[in-house]
Amino acid sequence: MLSVPARYSLSQNGDRLLVVAEGRWTVETASSVNDALAADFQKSTYVTVDYDLSAVEELDTAGAYILTRALRMEIMCDMRDWQLHGATPGQTVLMKVAADSQPCTPPPQTRQFRDTLIRVGQATSRFWDELYATISFLGEFFAVFARVLMQPRRLRIKSTVALMEEVGLDAAPIVAVLSFAIGAVIAYMGANLLGALGFSVFMVDLVGFAMLRELAVVITAILIAGRSASAFTAQIGAMKMRQEIDAMTVMGLDTLETLVVPRAIACLLTIPILTFLAMMSGILGGLVVAWVTPTQISPLLFLSRLQEMVGLQHFWVGMVKAPFFAIVIAIIGCRQGLAVKGSVESLGSRVTTSVVQAIFAVILIDALFAILFFQIGV
Repeated sequence: MLSVPARYSLSQNGDRLLVVAEGRWTVETASSVNDALAADFQKSTYVTVDYDLSAVEELDTAGAYILTRALRMEIMCDMRDWQLHGATPGQTVLMKVAADSQPCTPPPQTRQFRDTLIRVGQATSRFWDELYATISFLGEFFAVFARVLMQPRRLRIKSTVALMEEVGLDAAPIVAVLSFAIGAVIAYMGANLLGALGFSVFMVDLVGFAMLRELAVVITAILIAGRSASAFTAQIGAMKMRQEIDAMTVMGLDTLETLVVPRAIACLLTIPILTFLAMMSGILGGLVVAWVTPTQISPLLFLSRLQEMVGLQHFWVGMVKAPFFAIVIAIIGCRQGLAVKGSVESLGSRVTTSVVQAIFAVILIDALFAILFFQIGV
């Protein structure tokens, strides 16, 4: 007697769906009716299902799973009621196992306020974790840095000089141009605002105070944070992905001494120089604008007023911040690079994080210095 392939028929009586299966419902034969049966189930509206398996010749797990798809609820984690007719004990067991394995889609829950609180809590937890890790890394760095200072032969001169060129010399043109433009903008604003009151000469004071105390060092630090901190993270992160850091550790090399200290020293030596360049360039931009605007303040008058009204302490206020910014930029960039995992996504995420953290730290430290200098009257 020839075996009958998998066949079915559906009929509906009110809220009850009758599924009559015939033939062989196995993995080889049931796949031919899988799509059609699933489509018929979706078209029907019912609450309970009656299965008639009296004409089924053979049933395996795949066939039982296809038949019990009629029990699946799309928007609730629950199954429809069902009954079997004409099934053997073995078929009954298979149908029950297949019914229990049917997936369900839980209804979406809208808990916007709760989810918002969860995200805020997770972000706060990540912030404190990052702060703790950065401070810990800073302490490890100073311990290694002190050891290098006590043993100068451990310092990698060639790497430090090459990094000084990368961090300082290559960044000098953009620092100078941007500072010149900012000095010019401040001078234009002063000419418009103070000129209307007849105090155009005070534009010199505005340019001098702004560039020497705040803008030169902050702009320099932000540029280096965006340029060098990201480069440090990318360089060290790429080494981490290629397992070069692990190889250095196996060889007995200290990664902080080899990778972090040269970059920190390069930043410490070059950022104060770049800050001085930014100060001079910004004042030059203000001088040029003061000369060509209708106020027509001559360069000689500009420099004389600057020397008379802007004391040398304002220059040192700006320069004192530069080493602190340099350490923070180098430490954040290197720490994020060492935290890279083995994927490109991790590298990109850490590069972005290093830039954001470095700029945030620069602005925060600058605000703390502003409060400190105000309290001591400088």
